[in-house]
Amino acid sequence: MKQYHIHNTFLSLLLILAAVTGGCAKNDQTAAKEKLSIVTTTGMIADAASIIGGDNIQVTALMGPGVDPHLYKATKGDVDQLETADLILYNGLHLEGKMVDVFENMSKSKPTVAVAAVILDSELRHPTEFQGHPDPHVWFDVSLWRMAVGAVAFEIAQLDSVNRPLYHERATVYLDSLTQLHQWVQEQMATIPEDQRILVTAHDAFGYFGRAYNIEVRGLQGISTVTEAGLYDVTAMVDLLVSQKIKAVFVESSVPKKTIEAVVEGCTSRGHKVIIGGELFSDAMGQSGTPEGTYLGMVRHNVNTIVAALR
Repeated sequence: MKQYHIHNTFLSLLLILAAVTGGCAKNDQTAAKEKLSIVTTTGMIADAASIIGGDNIQVTALMGPGVDPHLYKATKGDVDQLETADLILYNGLHLEGKMVDVFENMSKSKPTVAVAAVILDSELRHPTEFQGHPDPHVWFDVSLWRMAVGAVAFEIAQLDSVNRPLYHERATVYLDSLTQLHQWVQEQMATIPEDQRILVTAHDAFGYFGRAYNIEVRGLQGISTVTEAGLYDVTAMVDLLVSQKIKAVFVESSVPKKTIEAVVEGCTSRGHKVIIGGELFSDAMGQSGTPEGTYLGMVRHNVNTIVAALR
């Protein structure tokens, strides 16, 4: 499995090298194919690959809308698709914890790349409860996800030298749109009153979002969804919401709603009204063909939902 660390300031150089050089290509004979086959784990990676690759590639995402990558196990059909792919792209940082062995086996025969490995360890979150492992939810900080997208572009361009200039052009445009999105999120989150900037969700997926956009994040579960929240977690969250007079909590598209609903009921029993402010997309994007089925649309949806409920 390919691992690399390239700082954000070098992304432009990385793309230029991929566009104008022919060296280091892993398998340039694949350029002769009508379409390259790329298999990704999450929809966020698939979205970036589709935008950069365009009609030159065929992208398959193993994990669709509503799928929790922490719990996902590869099926026989998934393994078959991975075996026939020209390139495999996954998040890494233990997000797809149950597929590590599969990726190690695939890396022996084809490029198998953890796109989040491009991010320096110093820029990752290391919550104590995750036992030394970094928080894998890097796409919630658009500036960090921009780096992962640069890695996607680099790998596609390395695989298909003939179309490198085209991939470079598309990647440059998309990276610019991510820069603009990052700035927009900062501006929107700043409109929430400071005393209401507490984001309560089902699990602690939004840590990077909180750090990047100045909002306190509280999740009922930890970073992984392998273990469920218990009565103590629910009670502690109710205490927080009542004491801080927070008016909204949020459910997630890929996590069961029952624990958040238990928090709302607990607040009601204490005489404090809390609403479910809406559904956020955390570990998976929305349905294909909808705005939320793209990374840009997913981020905008989340931000608009949070701002509307807390402002």
